[in-house]
Amino acid sequence: MNAIAPAHTAQRAAAAAHVAAVPTEPAQYLTFMLAGETFAIGILAIKEIIEYSSLTEVPMMPACVRGVINLRGAVVPVMDLLARFGRAPSATTKRTCIVIVELSAGGERQVVGVVVDAVNEVLDIDPVDIEPPPAFGARIRTDFIQGMGKVKGKFVILLDVDHVLSLDEISNLADVAHAVAPQ
Repeated sequence: MNAIAPAHTAQRAAAAAHVAAVPTEPAQYLTFMLAGETFAIGILAIKEIIEYSSLTEVPMMPACVRGVINLRGAVVPVMDLLARFGRAPSATTKRTCIVIVELSAGGERQVVGVVVDAVNEVLDIDPVDIEPPPAFGARIRTDFIQGMGKVKGKFVILLDVDHVLSLDEISNLADVAHAVAPQ
């Protein structure tokens, strides 16, 4: 019984911290589709949305890094969120887009492209309609999820872009892939 109480207390503390961190005004989120599920990213992190075009593949990158694009003279890495989530990479269709996102990494700003199946709309989500990420236990990562937005009777998964697209973590994945690759 004592082992359950601390976990329950930790969940309450996390929920209280989430409530304290939630702004009081509605926030805008860009919603998009990935494998039939609706996800969203805070609009303040979005720089632009571009049509999916050919990418330059970079050798020895993790599966979630599709390659790079030339965005007005800048080299921008492009990630596949489905692959980042451990699923099969996204199929490219007529509605596939690249969402250009600006991240905060170690006090620096980094621009990354994200492949999405389709962009839906920009939604205003009131803070009272945002629930904290679900607690699945220690073995399942929820640090990618900022919260669960309730929109029109359904959930929209609000992504924490600084964690999902962490280039340091992607770099670590690449290092691990190189270490286990047959020589």
